Amino acid sequence: MEIDFQTLDPYARYKLMASLIVPRPIALITTLEPEGTVNAAPFSMFNMVGEDPPLVFVSINRMHDGRIKDTAANILRTGEFVVHLTDEAMAMQMHACGDALPRGTSELAHAGLHAIPSATVAPPRIAEAPVAFECVLHEKMETESRYVLFGRVKWLAVREGLVDAERWRVQLQDYQPVGRFGASFYVGTKQRFALGATASPSNTIDQL
Repeated sequence: MEIDFQTLDPYARYKLMASLIVPRPIALITTLEPEGTVNAAPFSMFNMVGEDPPLVFVSINRMHDGRIKDTAANILRTGEFVVHLTDEAMAMQMHACGDALPRGTSELAHAGLHAIPSATVAPPRIAEAPVAFECVLHEKMETESRYVLFGRVKWLAVREGLVDAERWRVQLQDYQPVGRFGASFYVGTKQRFALGATASPSNTIDQL
């Protein structure tokens, strides 16, 4: 099957790309509203860019009426945000942060999550999240449909015991992030295997 993307409308392109380029990591991002309310929203058009400088990016689409979403507006206004990675234990709460709420209502309270102070930026971290990258806006790119925002990581906070600080290695057997699949589907990461010169398909995460 061959598909000429130039003949498709944007929504058709979105459905195909978002359901084929999977699984995608989910960034649960906290920012501050002008009145000080903590905003939290999940985005799956997100990933690492590089380590020198340490950059991540998130792509945030516009609303149907052309308005930019609160998260993008807050980042552009303040230049600060926190990216959290979600694990299976808080997947439902992450999903709830995507609900439409009245202006001035914090998604954290709605989802039953708790804010704790960040070390280097004003937006707080989420206590329940296993990973939090405190970021400042490094660069932005605007397209017709969205903002692509690049964050420079200033600080990393991880759940106790998740990182071996002597070797700077993540204890992968204790890390179960969730990813976005097509439509409303998500995926876990418990079924893993290793590949390489000394690995075999029977390798499990406990053997990595």
